[in-house]
Amino acid sequence: MTIRTLLISVYTITLMMGVPANCLAFFTFCRKVRRKPTAIDVLLLNLTISDLLFLTFLPFKIKEALDHMTWKLPYFLCPLTNFLFYTTIYNSTLLLTAVSVERYLGVAFPIRYSLCRRPRYAVIASVLFWVVCFLNLSVVYILPCSHFPNATAPALTPNTCYIDFSDQQLNVLLPVRLELFLVLFCAPFLVCCFCYINFIRILLRLPNISRRRRLRAIGLALGTLLVFAVCFGPYNASHVVGFARRENESWRHVALLGSTFNSCLDPIIFYLSSRAVRSMLSLFLRNLRAKLHILGCGGGGVGARTQPPQAKTYKEQEVP
Repeated sequence: MTIRTLLISVYTITLMMGVPANCLAFFTFCRKVRRKPTAIDVLLLNLTISDLLFLTFLPFKIKEALDHMTWKLPYFLCPLTNFLFYTTIYNSTLLLTAVSVERYLGVAFPIRYSLCRRPRYAVIASVLFWVVCFLNLSVVYILPCSHFPNATAPALTPNTCYIDFSDQQLNVLLPVRLELFLVLFCAPFLVCCFCYINFIRILLRLPNISRRRRLRAIGLALGTLLVFAVCFGPYNASHVVGFARRENESWRHVALLGSTFNSCLDPIIFYLSSRAVRSMLSLFLRNLRAKLHILGCGGGGVGARTQPPQAKTYKEQEVP
């Protein structure tokens, strides 16, 4: 399998799986936030929005791969696509970290934290995350449009997008990438490790939690850490290697595939994190089975007048 085929395959699978899963999660969290919002709902809603924005621009990356990594679309889409592409990736790391902090505080200081657990704090944190990512990733938008004096710069309309850089551009870009690795990957990952490791230790000592809930919560914690490391680690490692070798690594777009596929894995975290998502998915599957049963019985004739089940009112009970 060639790299081009690998890129197209992963991008396409991610798009086909990620769009319906994240749309379902978005609809669920919007309903939940309108009725009775919690901090975790606000964070997961923003994570869903981040994934959907990422998936919106993924077809442009598919087109780029189909064209053998040349950019044949209008060039103004090049910096815009990459800016939002990378911004949503790093915004996901910050939101996943915030979810880990929220869960750790909920079990480590249940009474004290419940007194100050307000959705508006999650809203403020989410806005701050978006602003931090926009500011840090602004170089992705600015650099392809910049020209340096005495540089062997590409043509005014390059035929590649965010791949070929002059030496002057690399002198700006490589330190910024190292900063992204340290600030937007290493720091959040260390916070996630601290929170979830202590989260698991506390859960193992609590006697009044059912075995099923304890295992689901521990699985969610370990799964999130694994996703964080596997999906975001290789791409961020390319920042360090590129900085050390003072060049733009050619394997970066392959390392990015893990971060791309993360938008399919986030809905699994939603499913394990939120009873609302589990209830909505169960309702969706029951409705789908009912409609398939009607079609299988002849399109709604006598004996096939099965009514789809009605939505049940649910109450969000957070997994510790």
